Amino acid sequence: MNAKVIFLTGAVVLMAAMGAWADGPADNKAENVRRIPPVGMEVPKETETELRAGLAELGGKINDLKKSLAKEPKWLDLLPDVEIYHKAVSYALDYQEFHRKGEFTAAKTLLETGSKRAEDLKVRKAPWLMQKGLVVRGYRSRIDASVQPYGLEIPESYSFEGSASSRLDFWFHGRGETLSELSFINQRSRSKGKIKPPNGIVLHPYGRYSNANKFAGEVDLFEALDHARKYYRIDDDRILVRGFSMGGAACWQFAVHFADQWVAAQPGAGFSETPDFLRTFQKETLTPTPWEKTLWHWYDCTDWAINLSNCPTIAYSGEIDKQKQAADIMVKAMDQVGLDLVHIIGPGVAHKFHPDSLAEIESRLAIIADKGRVRTPRVVRLTTWTLKYNRMNWVTIDEMSEHWKRAQVDAEWEWPNGVFVKAEGVQAFSLEFDPGECPLDGVKVPVVEINGQGLEAPQVRSDRSWKVHFVKTAKGKWQVDDGKSDSSLKKRHNLQGPIDDAFMDSFVMVAPTGEAMNSKVGEWVKKEMDHAVTHWRQQFRGDARGWLRITRWTRN
Repeated sequence: MNAKVIFLTGAVVLMAAMGAWADGPADNKAENVRRIPPVGMEVPKETETELRAGLAELGGKINDLKKSLAKEPKWLDLLPDVEIYHKAVSYALDYQEFHRKGEFTAAKTLLETGSKRAEDLKVRKAPWLMQKGLVVRGYRSRIDASVQPYGLEIPESYSFEGSASSRLDFWFHGRGETLSELSFINQRSRSKGKIKPPNGIVLHPYGRYSNANKFAGEVDLFEALDHARKYYRIDDDRILVRGFSMGGAACWQFAVHFADQWVAAQPGAGFSETPDFLRTFQKETLTPTPWEKTLWHWYDCTDWAINLSNCPTIAYSGEIDKQKQAADIMVKAMDQVGLDLVHIIGPGVAHKFHPDSLAEIESRLAIIADKGRVRTPRVVRLTTWTLKYNRMNWVTIDEMSEHWKRAQVDAEWEWPNGVFVKAEGVQAFSLEFDPGECPLDGVKVPVVEINGQGLEAPQVRSDRSWKVHFVKTAKGKWQVDDGKSDSSLKKRHNLQGPIDDAFMDSFVMVAPTGEAMNSKVGEWVKKEMDHAVTHWRQQFRGDARGWLRITRWTRN
């Protein structure tokens, strides 16, 4: 094994992060599963009365703004910056999510902040758009039309004038079962984060609560990024993904699934796969069903390790942290595909960052970020188990031989000869360069060699864009195809079925109409529909009211 393991001396602990933990084998029994988030403390009657009054007042201002800004999209787009405060306090009250006495005071502060922003919007002002330091923003999610918060740290060096763009570091938070929207917004309004990239913006996704940015939590990153791009100049070639503990697990996920979109990834601790982590962390040996083992391919970053050849990655672990296992097993997985993971280890510390380690990490990341992301690398290596994650730089897998079996494309361009491709488990794929990016400009007839078979491809266009689509015939030969003529029913990116695409975009749940032939089945359906609505709100902090309207309407 050729991992670069770096030990740094020093005894001072710089930061602590929330640890990922689990209940152990007992939590595999349905009757033992705890409510997450847990039930909070009782709210004193006087406090509840005051907060309800504040909610009513802020709610009235929000309704007035919806009407007055209806024909002014520029200002209406800022309404979620107000609504997040109302939702945070409302959820905390309605679902018993006050977990500390200090959160009663925080709720009052949030209502005051929301009310002030509403008053500013009423006169067409938004001073928080020019605010530096800690800033909380909100957007409306396309998944369920709910408003979702995220935090920003805008450096003093940032200029709201001019055209210069800034580096942006995502920081994924650790596990916190009491991390309600109220407590998240309160934190992001009061406390600076754990990293301070030079002259860079830090974006803290809420991630739809404490789910390691899975499903709706994954979409949250991209929606928050798209929203931030509207108001801040972000350098798309200098975006980094980073996190610690559960946030480190999220970082591994984004690094392997979207490796071409980041200039670098820096996961710390956390988990990177399923069976070995649970065996190490909570002494649990799993006996998965075949379908469970198949679906582990989604979560197990070890299965996607080769994709990190497209993304500079620096892992961090405390020397005596159980969660060092996450990086250790990624070292092995990457070594098997010819990659040498840089693994920085904080000497003598457990589930924490060591200050010297962090300084080394920041120094290395600064060098990488200054160089910027390579958009058209000479070599692209892409592996996937689902068409959900089917693109890397200029290579796209359009159709797999068998879903949930490994598909892989290794591609390399070479001027003036063309492109050399090795494809396994693939039925169709595309090579595409955006305008100005194709390195084969001037080659009259580019040749694409696929598994030793040579094909003439269309000429590069005058704007240096190029796209060519290949399909495998029934006889196993490859041919150039326009990519448009096939209208047959088959799995495609973002259209694969509920397992791959559930909770990743808008959808509806419709209960059966009329009476069930079997009353027990009917009762079960109603119970499960109601449970699904509750689960959505608890796990993804979403707006399930649309579902409720649908289910009630169909039952009538």
